[in-house]
Amino acid sequence: MKRSRGRGHRVTAAVAIVLVLGSVAWEDAGESRGAPPVPGFSLTAPASADASIRAGFVGLSFEFPAVRAYTGPDAAAINPVLVQLIRNLAPRQSPSLRIGGNSSDRTWWPVRGVMPPAGVSYRLTAAWLRTTRALARDLGARLVLGVNLAINRPALAATEARALLTGIGRSSVAALEIGNEPDVYSHFPRHPDASGHIVSARPPTYDLGIFLRQVSHVGQALPQATVAGPAFGNVAWMSGLRRSLAAEPGLGLVTFHRYPLSCFARRGSSQYPTIVNLLSHHASVGLADSVAPFVAVAHSRGLRFRVDEINSVACGGTRGVSNTFASALWMLDTLFELARVGVDGVNVHTLPGARYQPFAFNHRGGHWTARVYPEYYGLLMFAQAAPPGSRLLPLVGSAGREVKLWATLAANRTVRVVLINQGGSAARIALLRPAGTGRVATVERLVAPNLAATHGVTLGGQSFGTATQTGRLGKPKTTTVDGSSGRYELTLPPSSAILLTLGNGRQASS
Repeated sequence: MKRSRGRGHRVTAAVAIVLVLGSVAWEDAGESRGAPPVPGFSLTAPASADASIRAGFVGLSFEFPAVRAYTGPDAAAINPVLVQLIRNLAPRQSPSLRIGGNSSDRTWWPVRGVMPPAGVSYRLTAAWLRTTRALARDLGARLVLGVNLAINRPALAATEARALLTGIGRSSVAALEIGNEPDVYSHFPRHPDASGHIVSARPPTYDLGIFLRQVSHVGQALPQATVAGPAFGNVAWMSGLRRSLAAEPGLGLVTFHRYPLSCFARRGSSQYPTIVNLLSHHASVGLADSVAPFVAVAHSRGLRFRVDEINSVACGGTRGVSNTFASALWMLDTLFELARVGVDGVNVHTLPGARYQPFAFNHRGGHWTARVYPEYYGLLMFAQAAPPGSRLLPLVGSAGREVKLWATLAANRTVRVVLINQGGSAARIALLRPAGTGRVATVERLVAPNLAATHGVTLGGQSFGTATQTGRLGKPKTTTVDGSSGRYELTLPPSSAILLTLGNGRQASS
């Protein structure tokens, strides 16, 4: 299978990588080092590279109530551990932060003399605006902000939008996203009507045509600003993207939501939450391929495309899947897959208490600490392996479904190679033969006790521990591998990833 991105120009690069893999039982791997691997698979990276990774590629997505839970209530003292953990994922960049999700259609800006609309459960306040503004300022972040579409009250949506733009500052707002997954409005959100009966936001007859008319009315009422959308969550409605773009000429950012697994799936389904399904072809390659046609449509119109809500399992995740080391390996691989099909960036969704949250915070005695979960380590390795401006090297071939290979070429000619062993029992002996010889490469490892591990994860031999007070990892412990023989020999333990860096460039700092 040829991996190539469908947009951008190509640059010449003196890079060619051949990988040969062999399997050994993990308990024998140490004794097998130096022995010829079993002939297996080969991948070659041609001497060219595709379009670059955009700055701010890795972003986060918070629910509206989550903002102050994460920042704390004092706009003059924003949670510094949160700030650092976000900066780690976008070093020396302007991070992307999307605020929305289900709460987009449950939030409003109170208007004097107007009763809260049905379905609204969260009210924006001046204090919320101050802390959100301070967070954006401290990070230099660009925000995508949800606006309530479900209430179908254009005047109230416009009032909310004006409050957001004024209170946070237009310079910090990348776009306003109208509604959240309107493709499920006939099922969700639900609320009691005047008679106390539970009803959905829209009737069963609600379809794309009705949505486009409604979102157009809201869009016309909004103050002048870039609009993001359509924020759909399923492929069926997203297949009408050309129609959506034609109906929303002011759309400046195309957004889509993706979860490979679902709390609604039945046991036996490929979407049922298990570690095996999370590490399946469907959950990474399949997820990216489902997005690819829509990326092409957006780029043909000169528009950026973000998967601005993504995580492992819909409905807040599943314990024993979303909070395990398997989620770190899935996230690392899936970010590369999305870059492969041309996605301009992602926003990993979280809220306090979610099983898929990358971090959780505690504030006692005036001090913040954070627990960092396995998924975050996968995000961090991607940030190191694919700094802004680096280009994915197209790969030809297949290493099977348990071992993944990715390579990037940075502007300073540094080549970074990521090897992911998603298998839980067998180690892999890997021989990499890059173009040129004699270079010493550095190796950084992402490891954990096993795929189901919820702690004991290390990146470069470092861990955040159970309660980091800084949000920083220590200096990574790397090893070197000599390429003077024309090849690099590496052992990939089961359930692990390796970042091999060739060249004089530095890895992205954490």
